[in-house]
Amino acid sequence: MSEPVALGVGVVGFGWMGQVHARAYSRVRQHYPDLPLPPRLVAVADPAEDGRLDDAVAAYGFEASGSDWRDVVASDDVDAVSVTGPNFIHREVAVAAAEAGKHVWVEKPVGHGVDETRAVAAAVHASGVQSTVGFNYRNAPAVEWARELVGEGRLGRIEQVDIRLLADYSAHPAGALSWRFEIARAGSGVLGDLVCHGADLARYVVGDVTHLVSDVATFVTERPRATGAASHFTRAEGGEAAPVENEDFASALLGFASGAKGTLVASRVAVGEQCAYGIEVHGDRGALAWDFRRMGELRLCLDQDYQDASWQTQLVPPGVGELGAFQPGSGIAMSYDDLKVIEAARFVRSIAEGKPQGATIDDAVAAADVVAAMQTSARERRGVEL
Repeated sequence: MSEPVALGVGVVGFGWMGQVHARAYSRVRQHYPDLPLPPRLVAVADPAEDGRLDDAVAAYGFEASGSDWRDVVASDDVDAVSVTGPNFIHREVAVAAAEAGKHVWVEKPVGHGVDETRAVAAAVHASGVQSTVGFNYRNAPAVEWARELVGEGRLGRIEQVDIRLLADYSAHPAGALSWRFEIARAGSGVLGDLVCHGADLARYVVGDVTHLVSDVATFVTERPRATGAASHFTRAEGGEAAPVENEDFASALLGFASGAKGTLVASRVAVGEQCAYGIEVHGDRGALAWDFRRMGELRLCLDQDYQDASWQTQLVPPGVGELGAFQPGSGIAMSYDDLKVIEAARFVRSIAEGKPQGATIDDAVAAADVVAAMQTSARERRGVEL
């Protein structure tokens, strides 16, 4: 039997997330052997001079590498482009790729703000290419199960939705002043990094947010400049102090189209918290809760009386979501990278079948609208209608 035609892939930005995308492309047919268009790692671009491009060729098998992303977009062998660099390159690269007829898988938050997200969406729709956006938490089988339970009415009328996204990756005051802390390169801070995930998670499980009131804060107001390339996990002890330009913390009271009310709180400086990302949903007849750190579990409170009801922790079975593509039984853990493999599979299928699958650029616009509304609310000290 002849091998199906391959999908030529280019990756722009080869930091941690670019490597995650490359691994996902490399693994996707191991988990989805019938997937059409097996990915072929054609080209990678990154301006860093730290040897990462050598690793891209040696460890990941890219056929070509270089510093200029334009070479990736212009390559006749590239059919799809992953945009995995910092926020400030998202719009330019994704728009150029779409206009060149390349399908795009772009990491959240898709640009520097909602206007850039909308510009990418306009280019994608005008060119008729497929898009995928890196809202990986919605791919967790337990989250897909939660969405089904809400949709089936198992919780009754949804009354309350609470989303938490707490991390300590920027809690150390000597954490380097990377691009993430600068408005010119990142735009927002925790709003673009974590809140957009929470906005998508709430919308995916429960439905659209229609109004909100928000507040933000910057708790670590200065950080030392780094020498050379640095991530937001890097320490820069003794470096020249410079101001942090965007927010460490954000919170909001949310109103949903369904009439439900909710809260969202996110922090990148929460000491004692590492990837404490989750959602709780309470209806008038039941409740559920999911925590990313226990990704294969869903806490449920269903089919009981209104008072003195108790919770059960349910291990997600292989028939739910995409778990069966990775593990044969309940309780065998999936990983963060597995969620990106699911994303890659849906991206490839959308290209092969010519119709969207999974999170798309339109979902990114919806999340960016929530972030923009929170920014307006915090700045003008008022409630905002979406």
